[in-house]
Amino acid sequence: MAELKLTNEWDKTFEKSEKINHRKITFHNRYGITLAADLYEPKEYEGKFPAIAVSGPFGAVKEQSSGLYAQTMAERGFLTIAFDPSFTGESGGEPRHMASPDINTEDFQAAVDFLSVQENVDSEKIGIIGICGWGGMALNAAALDTRIKATVVSTMYDMTRVNANGYFDEEDSEEQRYEKKKALNEQRTKEYLAGKYERGGGVVDPLPDDAPFFVKDYYDYYKTDRGYHKRSPNSNDGWNVTGCMSFINMPILKYSNEIRSAVMIMHGENAHSCYFGKDAFANMIENNKYTENKELLIIPDTVHTDLYDGGGKDAIPFDKMVEFFNKNLK
Repeated sequence: MAELKLTNEWDKTFEKSEKINHRKITFHNRYGITLAADLYEPKEYEGKFPAIAVSGPFGAVKEQSSGLYAQTMAERGFLTIAFDPSFTGESGGEPRHMASPDINTEDFQAAVDFLSVQENVDSEKIGIIGICGWGGMALNAAALDTRIKATVVSTMYDMTRVNANGYFDEEDSEEQRYEKKKALNEQRTKEYLAGKYERGGGVVDPLPDDAPFFVKDYYDYYKTDRGYHKRSPNSNDGWNVTGCMSFINMPILKYSNEIRSAVMIMHGENAHSCYFGKDAFANMIENNKYTENKELLIIPDTVHTDLYDGGGKDAIPFDKMVEFFNKNLK
């Protein structure tokens, strides 16, 4: 497993809290990829911590939203790690800027591996938080990993659905999927001949006047001082063109209605992506014998990226999250 070169200086999009201890750590997944993470813990605590692993949004790095979530939950009494998924940020994995429904779900499980063996962590009290596209991966991990006792999914995307059907399911037909797959496979041949991968481009910049609202929403986060980070794919040149190809025909939420552990799905009322959260919740509780610990939280007057960093209006319901984890990590 490759040794990673980790940044020592504080290079987050949020200020460091004086209430926590912070350090960089690494762990590995079962594919031998070394992952980089920031570990946050309260400065004063007795006994063993309940612990939470955090990742997302899709195309972000741990210095952005996931780090803010992790630091804030550490202020509230949890040991947390915010990690870069495989192939992104400071984590290992070649080639860069690839995504995988399998490996990225495994990344959450590898984080649980790491937390489970820490001397200061209660291995029976481990939860996860998945933001945006990593919300879907978090649900998939919760359906697979019985060590995960509680999961929060924030402003989620179902990456399999959006890749197969397009935004708002506007490309949900065999004909449109075929053309999409045809273009991606032609791209594969082109790249194989060239011996290199092409980047698909991050959030569009400059922003067109007629850009859809959700594109403007992303621009406001990823391309401004609010959330820009030099290692973030979305802030820069994006994923590889073929980087998300496998999501088209690999539905990651197939067994979400067999999740026994606690899950809270939270979404902004006005988020373009809210349909992902509502539908994921409906699918999760359908014919599920364990619904008493499942919750859908719709946050009023909130758009997609408001749940990345609070949107300047404290939109992230951290008190509710603390209540949820304290109740279910017991």
